[in-house]
Amino acid sequence: MSPSSDVAAPDRPAEPAPLPPRPRASSALVVLATLAVGYTLWAAQTVILPILLAMFFALIGNPIIRVLQKAYLPRFVAAMLVLVVGLAAAGALSVQLIGPAADWFQQAPRQMRDISQQVRTLTRPMQQANQAAESFARAAGGEGNRKVQVIRTQLDDPYKVLTRTPKLAASVLAVVLLTLFFMIYGESLQRHAIALLPNRQQQRFTTDILRSIEREVSRYVLTIAIINSLVGLVLAGILMLLKIPMPEALLWGTVGALLNFAPYVGPLIGVVLMLVMGFVAFNDPVSASLPAACYLALHAIEGQVVTPIVLGRSMSISPLMLILALMLFGWLWGIVGLLLAVPLLVCIKLVLVRLDGMRGWARLLE
Repeated sequence: MSPSSDVAAPDRPAEPAPLPPRPRASSALVVLATLAVGYTLWAAQTVILPILLAMFFALIGNPIIRVLQKAYLPRFVAAMLVLVVGLAAAGALSVQLIGPAADWFQQAPRQMRDISQQVRTLTRPMQQANQAAESFARAAGGEGNRKVQVIRTQLDDPYKVLTRTPKLAASVLAVVLLTLFFMIYGESLQRHAIALLPNRQQQRFTTDILRSIEREVSRYVLTIAIINSLVGLVLAGILMLLKIPMPEALLWGTVGALLNFAPYVGPLIGVVLMLVMGFVAFNDPVSASLPAACYLALHAIEGQVVTPIVLGRSMSISPLMLILALMLFGWLWGIVGLLLAVPLLVCIKLVLVRLDGMRGWARLLE
């Protein structure tokens, strides 16, 4: 026996057992979970929407708060200053717009009748041809196939306004308070939530992801808000050059700026509104089409030149995905859903880019 055989071989560490494969959920379970989440988002919108709106406004204010903090202002003072200035600007703009908006709502029935008469005059030859075709079809098919048309009337309940006003005021107050709290305590809440993770590596990784996402989304939301505000100001200036009174021009400029938050759908609605406003303000068809043409040209310059240069391709989203997101969130939450669809989609893309194994899904959104 050789001497080496008397020496015991060192113990080797046991190899770890392979992890069992993760069970995959069935397709039916995924569909049911998706439907349950969608129904929850729709049913709980009175709670979810104020929180999302407050987060949206806090994202707009966070870059400004960081600049103020560099000027040695405490975060509480900076957040209060940003909120007060924002509320003052919104209040001053609302005071300027209440009068023209009330006039338009009062004159809307008469103006729509005038527009319908103009459109009826322009489409009279087509209506005559349609009536002739209907008469020919009725003569060929007999008089016994007439359809009965039922017209339903609905009485307006004046008490609905009284019951909706306190709810609206409470929702606005909740959005204001939540915005303030998110701007002041958002970082500490995020820090305490990350501290619940089991180890330091996961905490550091999650902190880096959340900070980068928060900064990029804040920059995106603030940039889009500034661009849309400039679009509204330029549109108001163009309308004033077209001899539209200044309060009314500010009203339509504000409407154009808000509609620009919803790509494709918002500008389409804006073109229709500008066309209606042009027919009301001008008697000449060429002059009546000028506001819609100017708005369409302004939106084309903003969407194809300004926004891609300012934001770059990192924030680009597929037009198909944008339309689907606008349809989904608009169906769930109405106008507020259209406003929040693009920031939510951008946030989802930024999360997918930074997660391992999810970059393919992020490329799907581009």
